[in-house]
Amino acid sequence: MSNLVRFRRAFLPLFIVAIVVIAGGYGCSKPKSTPRKEERGHLLLGQVISIYEERSTLLVKHEANEGYMAAMTMELSVSRGDLGAVSEGMFIRARLVELEEGGFGLENIWLDDSEAYRIINKVNGELHKDTASRGQKVYRGIGEAIPNFALYNQDNEVVQPSQFLGKPMVVNFIYTRCPDATMCPASMVKMIQIQREASELNISDLELISITLDPEYDTPGVLHEYAVARGIDTTNFSFLTGPEYAISDLMKQLGLLSFPEEEFFRHSLSTLLISREGKIVYREEGSKWKPENFVKKLKEDSLEVE
Repeated sequence: MSNLVRFRRAFLPLFIVAIVVIAGGYGCSKPKSTPRKEERGHLLLGQVISIYEERSTLLVKHEANEGYMAAMTMELSVSRGDLGAVSEGMFIRARLVELEEGGFGLENIWLDDSEAYRIINKVNGELHKDTASRGQKVYRGIGEAIPNFALYNQDNEVVQPSQFLGKPMVVNFIYTRCPDATMCPASMVKMIQIQREASELNISDLELISITLDPEYDTPGVLHEYAVARGIDTTNFSFLTGPEYAISDLMKQLGLLSFPEEEFFRHSLSTLLISREGKIVYREEGSKWKPENFVKKLKEDSLEVE
């Protein structure tokens, strides 16, 4: 029997029907004609043997794909983002696709690890139960603790907010394909500004977290490429993705709304400041907020609930 663990797929299309929209605006379009990555190619389960950065390829020892390809070790093309999000020895789950120029490549690469799945399933299972039990009081306001969750970062590592206790955190939600410059891109520019100004003030324990609203597309590799393309320092900045149900629960508990329209994927925006004790102490809606408001609180260590 293979020692590779089968991934329990939890990444479903993101459809959260909203009746009202949080003050501060909403937007971002997502063309419905964009094909889902998982519709391409064939499932591949394997282990990364070597990484060839100069060729943007991985040498992968993979299992047989019944009715398509026998088990073998082969060199496969990947995106620059996926290249940076894997490591030698890592077990992966991906889509094997035939390239137009010949040969094969991998898309939609995810870590395939039993311990990671255990944490993801356990922590997010508890989050889901908590979300259901809260009913209409699901929203966590100022003074309440941020819910615990477990997602993958841009390096395919499992991240939980509980691991940052003792540090202040700034948390927001974005998605990489957002075409509206006044929404996700504007919010990201301000997150980077917070990071830069905090560093200049020698605030060394700050953690920044951006959670994707579009886990169907935003794999760890996509998030890795997104960060690299913008020159973002990820030593204290985590870009997170994972099961759609977990992100949906987080959005409900943190007051984010999203809903589809005929040609658009619309959502609200919120940016939250979390205290060292893990409590929500400040938040701004939309994308017109000023980074200096967060920096001032961090500088003064003013993380008390207002």
